[in-house]
Amino acid sequence: MIAAPWRDPSLSTAERAEALLADLTPEEKIAQLGSYWKRPEMGDAEGFAPMQSTFDEGRDPFEAAAQHGLGHLTRALGSAPLDARAGVEQLRALQAVVIAGSRQGIPAIAHEECLTGLMAHGATTYPAAIAWGASFDPELIGEMAARIGADMRTLGTHMGLSPVLDVVRDYRWGRIEETLGEDPYLAGMLATAYVRGLQGEGVVATLKHFAGHAASRAGRNHAPVSIGRRELHEIDLVPFEMAVRLGGAGAVMNSYADLDGIAPAASRWLLTELLRDTWGFEGTVVSDYWAVNFLQSMHRVAGTTRDAAVATLRAGMDVELPETSTFPELLDAIAAGELEQEVLDTAVRRVLRQKIALGLLDPGHDPTTAGEAIDLDPPQSRALARRMAEESVVLLRNEGALPLAPGARIALLGPTGLEARSFLGCYSFTNHVLSRLEDHGTSVPVPTLAEALAAELPGAQVTALPGVAINDEDTSGIPAAVAAAEAADVAVLAVGDLAGLFGAGTSGEGCDVADLRLPGSQHALVEAVLATGTSVVLVLVTGRPYALGEYADRCAAIVQAFMPGEEGGGAIAGVLSGRVNPSGRLPLGIPRGMGGQPGTYLAPVLAWVSEGISNIDPQPLYPFGFGLGYTRFAYSDLTLSAEEIAADGAVEISATVTNTGDREGREVVQLYLSDPVASVVRPLKRLVGFTKIGLAAGESARVTFTLHADCTSFLDEGYRRIVEPGELRVRVGASSEDATLEGSFRIVGPVREVGDGPRELVTPVGVERVVPAGA
Repeated sequence: MIAAPWRDPSLSTAERAEALLADLTPEEKIAQLGSYWKRPEMGDAEGFAPMQSTFDEGRDPFEAAAQHGLGHLTRALGSAPLDARAGVEQLRALQAVVIAGSRQGIPAIAHEECLTGLMAHGATTYPAAIAWGASFDPELIGEMAARIGADMRTLGTHMGLSPVLDVVRDYRWGRIEETLGEDPYLAGMLATAYVRGLQGEGVVATLKHFAGHAASRAGRNHAPVSIGRRELHEIDLVPFEMAVRLGGAGAVMNSYADLDGIAPAASRWLLTELLRDTWGFEGTVVSDYWAVNFLQSMHRVAGTTRDAAVATLRAGMDVELPETSTFPELLDAIAAGELEQEVLDTAVRRVLRQKIALGLLDPGHDPTTAGEAIDLDPPQSRALARRMAEESVVLLRNEGALPLAPGARIALLGPTGLEARSFLGCYSFTNHVLSRLEDHGTSVPVPTLAEALAAELPGAQVTALPGVAINDEDTSGIPAAVAAAEAADVAVLAVGDLAGLFGAGTSGEGCDVADLRLPGSQHALVEAVLATGTSVVLVLVTGRPYALGEYADRCAAIVQAFMPGEEGGGAIAGVLSGRVNPSGRLPLGIPRGMGGQPGTYLAPVLAWVSEGISNIDPQPLYPFGFGLGYTRFAYSDLTLSAEEIAADGAVEISATVTNTGDREGREVVQLYLSDPVASVVRPLKRLVGFTKIGLAAGESARVTFTLHADCTSFLDEGYRRIVEPGELRVRVGASSEDATLEGSFRIVGPVREVGDGPRELVTPVGVERVVPAGA
């Protein structure tokens, strides 16, 4: 017999939530908006989150914090090196305390980080998100997310704090490795696939950081964001809108950085009017860790923590993470008439609906016995991690040095050739948690590049030396590296990053840089090895792009790997040997100079080449979308289905792509749009469609993009979204700078106001294999 209506699955989610809401006391309601992080005593207390130790002082013990129930449990598995069994047991024990404190027996939502896979000890560490961008493969990202989600749900967790949708603006920003690159359409497509994959397994995806976080001044963490409303809408908000409207994302997390003087955690326009009223978001908004406190201490838009709690709840915040430090003051705020009861009830209602939708209040569900200890890094997950790594490696230059000869004398030089942790992102368990332990081990087996290359080329003679450390000024190891290079047929020079947090790494959250020179003494090592005259294959294992203009012309080959995960060593070795035909493409440009030019390819005329206006050339050394392989592709026969379309019409843009090489390969076919004359300044080109196709040697395919007029829209002078008549130019090619195939069409008729409602956000792509005549 069902004891209460909120446990009756025959009722709708809304009906169950209303019945439960009516039964809660004010204290119990506030508890549903709170959380707790039961952090272990280990290592560096500052390392988990910004200003963590400040908030550790005087906080309530867990039992007291959960005395009326709890909204969320924070990182029960992802905060200490527990195996799956111990993690599940700990989560069950925490849920038992939460349920005991709730009169209605309401469990907590357990959330975890899952940006490079589930951030738990022993779980598969996939490539960092910037490598997802390099794959240009939404289907692959969705497959990874589904596998992550299935593991999380089996363990008894319900929400993942991923994906990151921040669009890269300044390559000096430390968190570039967490992003999907510098293009909003690419980010939106990949993020939507991730959301669908994760949520398809019953785990809520959390979009972050809403919004504008990556546009911080000078690429500094948490720095102010000073961009206009039009730029915000047309770059930063695009992937969020796609993931909400197309992916149905269940949660959103605010940005720390203030947006034109407004803190997102206190912005009703952002969290309610835009997100909910305009886009139709129906999930929960959760605070980035301690972001509510920051309204008082950092943004200084609230005089007290109570003011901060009231302001964020009014704006549309639902849950305070990682623990309840300001929301208990809401009780006094309501009593004092500073906050209406309905504002509180609105947030609680959304949390209850989410818990009911997750099945946490269904008959028979018992979180104190839920969860199952499983192998978190099984062979099939490692195989997927390997495939993702292989799909993301980008070949930038090859003057015949690659593939390596099977019996060559190889000097593997550079610090990332022997440091396995360089393959892993800052939100991997290894670099996020284990890095504070003395042994600095890895959470899962991670072969180094040296080990992988020796296994890949057993007939080769491989000599491996670091030369320098990743982030150290000591150059005493360079002479030995030079001698090894001089004695070798080829020098594979592996340089790059080691991810960390808040200055503890060369890449990652709070690890911003002043310029784009390689960290530490790696520049000196590169110069010394290049000076030997030995053929040099430069391998970059990084979380951001570094300036390569001083090296590129002197390298026989350049390979870029963006933190390729636990199987990264094998993937890179496979590219070097030729076993893997690289198909990764740049999700952001590789700059020429080290001065830290912050611009990306989404630039109008005055931000690009301006002869006679500026002496600085902002063009990248290697552009967005670029990448080579061990075969060649030719583009031909561009056709457009119409010369003119209406402002609510569509045009089909087709081209033939042929593999003209002698081996199978994968090509990323890209569609770019230009608006030569518009009523407001527009970028010179922007990505509006792409697909990744595999072709056998000699095979051709006809690729057709269906571009809707909605995808040409922009905000006019009055900030109305419009489709404007006039000429539009399109390019189909292999990068943002490939002008092999160009065409144009016209939009005719009056200006069409698109408005804020649903519109076409995606350019569908069709691929038809071309059968040769007479076949």
